[in-house]
Amino acid sequence: MEKIKSCPICSNTEYKPFLKVKDWSISKEDFYIVQCNGCGLAFTNPRPSEEEIGSYYESNDYISHSDTNTGFINKIYQLVKTFTIRQKTEMVASRATKRALLDIGCGTGDFIGALKSKGWTVSGVEPNNIARSSAEKKYSIVPSEKFESSKYVNGSLGVITMWHVLEHVHRLDYYLNSCYDLLEKNGLLIIAVPNLSSYDAQNYKEHWAAYDVPRHIWHFTPDTLMQLCKRHGFELKETLPMWFDSFYVSMLSEKYKNGGNILRAMMLGFLSNLKALYSQGTCSSHIYIYVKK
Repeated sequence: MEKIKSCPICSNTEYKPFLKVKDWSISKEDFYIVQCNGCGLAFTNPRPSEEEIGSYYESNDYISHSDTNTGFINKIYQLVKTFTIRQKTEMVASRATKRALLDIGCGTGDFIGALKSKGWTVSGVEPNNIARSSAEKKYSIVPSEKFESSKYVNGSLGVITMWHVLEHVHRLDYYLNSCYDLLEKNGLLIIAVPNLSSYDAQNYKEHWAAYDVPRHIWHFTPDTLMQLCKRHGFELKETLPMWFDSFYVSMLSEKYKNGGNILRAMMLGFLSNLKALYSQGTCSSHIYIYVKK
């Protein structure tokens, strides 16, 4: 395990205990989340190093690395994924000025595969062997195992996407600085992350599935993510809700807390979305569209 000594947003070295959370899905170990006294960013500390973290993904049930539809929750996930991929491709196509995209954490390649079929130049990064093989088999796309910015030409990309990826990244500065360099002027950095200030996070507390320790290192609110991206030269252009996430996260959270009450999970997911309608910035997860300035 390694300790984060200073906040990646404000460089503050003082932080306070926030929450103790169990790795419910794989190791069953306890981890600690702390919160920066300066900017309010929450992060898992200590955390597994980059060399250690791989073992915490070693599960056939880790859903973003699999196309399985075994079990009710997996069936729902795959059904929603098909719908949201169509939404994502339409959203990106309507906003981008250059049809060249890099998807960091591309999983089984469904998103970039859909764009490729529409004539986009696409590339992906995915550390999981099974997911990379699936992307190659389904879409003839060979993602890189690691993100190495030297593989790309600076200013060559119109869009970089990270769908529920940034919260996993050890080297935030390297990733965000590299994204800035690789994007064309006014290029788009699109980030989707869970929202620490959402109603379902407040309700489920240490059982909230989107903490997903220790795989999730950073636990963002809309404000802390904006501070981080601004520090790296990006300006927030638009924030979009991810309505389905509240239901999926609530189903998993309910499973961790009470063994799995689907009806209660649906009610909590609906309530979370309802509150988000009347309180900006409180959806379970958001898509943030940043522009390179």
